[in-house]
This record gives sequence, structure tokens and C-alpha cells, in this order.
Amino acid sequence: MSDLELCYLPATEAIARFKAKTLSPVELLEALIHRADQVEPVINAFTYRHFDEAMANAKKAEAKYASGQRTRALEGLPIGIKDENFIKGKPTSSGSLIMKDFVADNTSVGNERILRAGGIVHARTATPEFSSAGYTNSRLWGVTRNPWNPEFTPGGSSGGSAASLASGTSAIATGSDIGGSIRIPAGTCGLVGYKPPYGRNSDDPPFNLDFYCHTGPLARNVSDAIALQNVMCGPHPKDVASLRPKLRLPAQYPPIKDWKIAFSMDLGFFEVDPDVQKNTLNALDVFRDLGATVEEVDIGWDHRVLDAGLAYLSHIFGAYMATYLKDHADKMTNYVRQWAEEAQKSTAAEFLHTLEVVNEMYATVGPLLERYRVLVCPTNALPAVPADFDHSRDTISINGKSVNPALGWVMTTPFNSLSRCPVLTVPTGHASNGVPTSIQIVGRTYTDKDVFQAGMAYESAAPKWFSDAGHRPGLAGS
Repeated sequence: MSDLELCYLPATEAIARFKAKTLSPVELLEALIHRADQVEPVINAFTYRHFDEAMANAKKAEAKYASGQRTRALEGLPIGIKDENFIKGKPTSSGSLIMKDFVADNTSVGNERILRAGGIVHARTATPEFSSAGYTNSRLWGVTRNPWNPEFTPGGSSGGSAASLASGTSAIATGSDIGGSIRIPAGTCGLVGYKPPYGRNSDDPPFNLDFYCHTGPLARNVSDAIALQNVMCGPHPKDVASLRPKLRLPAQYPPIKDWKIAFSMDLGFFEVDPDVQKNTLNALDVFRDLGATVEEVDIGWDHRVLDAGLAYLSHIFGAYMATYLKDHADKMTNYVRQWAEEAQKSTAAEFLHTLEVVNEMYATVGPLLERYRVLVCPTNALPAVPADFDHSRDTISINGKSVNPALGWVMTTPFNSLSRCPVLTVPTGHASNGVPTSIQIVGRTYTDKDVFQAGMAYESAAPKWFSDAGHRPGLAGS
């Protein structure tokens, strides 16, 4: 197996090969580091690199496998960790000049679980400042680019994780999702991304209490996403919002024959790019070929849905960023400063209205999901925006119509509002510019298994992403 084939080896297969002693963690890590040397000058997916420490840990894992010792779920697997959550004794920048010298004195819950499961942190992955955008560029780290077409963004805010996976520099990666930040980059990079229901995965304060906010996995296939989700999932004694008991997802699922699947192309109000529409319709045919009935539905939403989502994010997420305004406004990116300044205008009445809209949204979707097993819609209404995009400065048009530059080009935020619904993003094809497109599979509240069952069935019948040179980005050495 060539080094490049190792770089795109599914994480679950890598673990199986470790156990069979046909691959060592050292060999895999060496291939990923070599790949990073090749592609990082263009892609810029990494912030901090921990290659030396990672290699030392890979050698320890290699010895455990060689001696037949008991190994853990992620033993020896190199995992890209978003440069947002903490690892004790290591820097975490959140993509901000304000945080460039910060070193954590504790480890975040999700990262702690990954480390305890034997995962190896070889690098931290880039994020826009404070994870506040659907693209990934910052004054501290520069522009992160999409491996499929470097003129475009890999999405955000978990864009570094997605770009690393798509370019073959991590085996699996973490993300977080407050307005689509796992699903947007999964969609732009041809990946699988999972937004679990609120409370399923523990998080750090104060955002563990923000029901829009979720941590979760990014992967190159559904099985890998399940493997990481099963590690990240579970209650924590310091997180009052975390759910009991721990849910462990199966690795295999029965067929979806005779399922009823609802779909909406625009969720009632989004402008959707023609390439996205075409690839979504093709994906729906895959579900039909699997024996499911697919029916278009009208969920009765309008622009108030996105307006309320943006207002909610401004009130809480923007208020968090506003705490830095007085002392650090000169260090902020323009898009963060805009969030912070808008947050200062938000009122309690406006916040209350956002909650009222959530209940109105679920009044139509809740009953619909009693009649259908899942709802399918596009992830991103536009394949991607330019890599150096800034929503405080730039504009977006879809089908000749202007849309909100912050989150009007993605269709993810409504399901942060409906945060108890699990959502899995899977790829559908490529747009004419080479950037991938994708769908979201939305389940009934807390029915995690349903979206994975649908996703795995779909993946089994769809073209195989990253399986060979013809299904990988055309980067140097690909």
C-alpha cells in the first residue's frame, strides 16, 4: 500500500490493520506527516503541529499492538482536533490574535475522551476566529482552502478539520456546530459530518448550556463517523445538559426498504444553486433504488426561520465575542467585530421571539416526522463561497438573488434551532467548479440511529469517495 493510499485509509480499517499487524501506527503517522509537508503550503488546514509528541505516542501504540496487549477504541489513530477546545498544557488559539499566547490548563471533555481512547493528536485544525463563520480564514492563521478547488473555502467553522480529511492529512477529525459548523465543511469537502442531538455529547461551559451548540465527528465515511461519535458521546458529571445513559451506535444497520422519506429542496425559502438541486435529486433516486418511498413536502417555513436563528446567535454567541470588544477590538477580524457590535443591540424580547419561532418550526416538522422516518434536504444552498470570503464585507447571490452573506448560503442553521433532531451530512456529487455538494438527513428528536441507518444505506449504493485517485482532490501527489 502506497503512502497516499495510507493517507486515505478509512480510520476503522486502519484500526483493523493495526490489530492484524499488517500496518503500524508509526507507518500511518509517517505517511500523514509526509502528506502534510506536500499539501499544507496550499491548503493550510493546520494551526499547531505536535508531530514529535505524536510520533512518540505512535511508537507506544505500535508496541502495544505488537505485543498483543489490550488496545483502546482509537489506539494509535492520528486525529485532527479543532483549534477551539482545550488540551491541557497545549496552545489553543480559537483562530484569534487575542488568544495566540493562550495555553490551556485543562482538557475539554471531548478531547479527554479521545485521548483516553488512545487517539493521537498530531495537529490542531484551523477555524475562523471564535468559530464564528461558515468559512475558515483569520488574521492569525490566514486562509484555509478547499482541497477540491483551492479558490473556494472548505467551509467553517470546522474548515481545517474538513480540509485536512479531504487532503489526506488526518485519519479522522473533530468539529463543533453552532450554526452548521460541522455540516457546512462536510458538505463542501465531500465528507460525512454529524450534528448529534443537544446533550448527546458533553461540552465545555458556558456553551454546554447553549442548545444551538454541539460537538461531533467529521470523517470520510459513515463507519468512521460512528466510531468517533461513540467515543465522544456520553454524560459527564460536570455537564448538567448531558444525556444519560450513553448511547452506543451500532456499526451495522438493516436495509431501509419500505421507509418513507420526506424531502424539501429549499426548506420553504432558501435560494438553491442549480448544481446543488441536480445532485440532490440524484441522491433521492439512490434512496428510491434502495426501496424507500421519497415524497416532497411543504414544511411551511419562511425567512423568519433564518432571521430568528441569526438573532439567537447574535444574542448569545455574539455576546460572548462582545466581551473582548473593549480591550481587543483592534485585534479582531472584521466579521467577529460585526457579530460583537450587533450583539450589543440585541434585546431580551428579541431573544424570546427566537424561542417562539423554534416552537412554530417544530409545530410543522414534528408531526411531519411522525409520518416519515427522516427528512432530506441540501446541506449548503451554494457549493461554497471564495476562500477569502468575509461576510461583513462581501455579498452573495444565488440564482440572481441576494442572500444573507453570513448564513443565507447554507441550510444548516434551522436544525441548530431544532437542536434535538440528529442530522447527518453525506456527499452527493460535485458542482461545476469541482466543489462537492451534499444532503442533510434529519431525524426525529433523539433518533440518532435512524440518520446513521439512512446514511449507511445511501453510502453503500452511492459512488465511493476517496477510494482511488479518481475520487480524491487533484492535489500534488494525488
